[in-house]
Amino acid sequence: MQVRSIHDLAATARGRRLELGLSQAGLAARTGVSRDWINYFEAGKPTVELILVLRLLDALGLTIDVSVDAGEPAPRGAGSTDLDALLDGYRRA
Repeated sequence: MQVRSIHDLAATARGRRLELGLSQAGLAARTGVSRDWINYFEAGKPTVELILVLRLLDALGLTIDVSVDAGEPAPRGAGSTDLDALLDGYRRA
């Protein structure tokens, strides 16, 4: 599924939660967040923290694959990026 908005991501996560038979409270316990946070996320609240979203997706067995939109030209000098090396560079700075 292509996710183009927080609402798409929230709907995907909610659908997976329901598929797994989890309540919002049950998913919150697995993720280490409050049930209210799960509720806000599923409602598409755009200010949720990315690290918590990643933990939630992990608890649901979902992953994110980031790719360049085929309809958009790649920026000059674009190529594959080693995110681990990039993060290591930020940590050393």
